[in-house]
Amino acid sequence: MNLSQTIEAYPVPQSARLATLPAHFGQKMQIVEDRIYDFMRRFAHSYQGGWWQFYQLSNGGFYMSPPRGMYELRVDSNGFGGHMSEDAAGITVCLFTFSHLSFEFPDETFAQHFHWLRDFAMNHAEVSTIFAAID
Repeated sequence: MNLSQTIEAYPVPQSARLATLPAHFGQKMQIVEDRIYDFMRRFAHSYQGGWWQFYQLSNGGFYMSPPRGMYELRVDSNGFGGHMSEDAAGITVCLFTFSHLSFEFPDETFAQHFHWLRDFAMNHAEVSTIFAAID
């Protein structure tokens, strides 16, 4: 990737939501969505569910973010604890999901989505918090 290239995130319109996950993950779409919600419940104990926003990335990637607000995340496996916006929390749990699924499924789909989202996260306002959480 050209480091000078800015990766943009575009909210998925309501009319395109149903086609978004299958377009990115095919038959594994339900696994992806379930795992994202599972990681969010595991890391943010105050998370109560709600409507998530889907985003397409200009580099081909995808992520989703939970309802608006600040979230306190605790990642026991690496000792991270901190507050982040809904956008950063969504990026974090999506990165965890894509990473874990890349080891479960041998095709390149999840590894590629991890790298696309990580590249986007490198220019996010909360990059240091996101990377501390996934380290």
